[in-house]
Amino acid sequence: MKTILIATAAAAAVALSSCAAPAGPNTQRGIATGALIGAGAGAIIGNQSGRALEGAAIGAAAGGTAGGLYGNARDQEQYNNGYRGGY
Repeated sequence: MKTILIATAAAAAVALSSCAAPAGPNTQRGIATGALIGAGAGAIIGNQSGRALEGAAIGAAAGGTAGGLYGNARDQEQYNNGYRGGY
């Protein structure tokens, strides 16, 4: 059951990410960094209840989302200030 859930979530993420506009460099970096930190924290927290895998998946999703939002805000700020280096 866990394998099916993880495979479905991964397929949905790949399918939906191709519909989005190209992300700037700060957005991409924020997603990756947030997902890694979130997965680590989620695994540690989830391990306390015997569900490290689920904790890592939830942490990665939450961290990636938060990191992506922060990175996108930085990209928009740079774009609005005239920096066009990442686009």
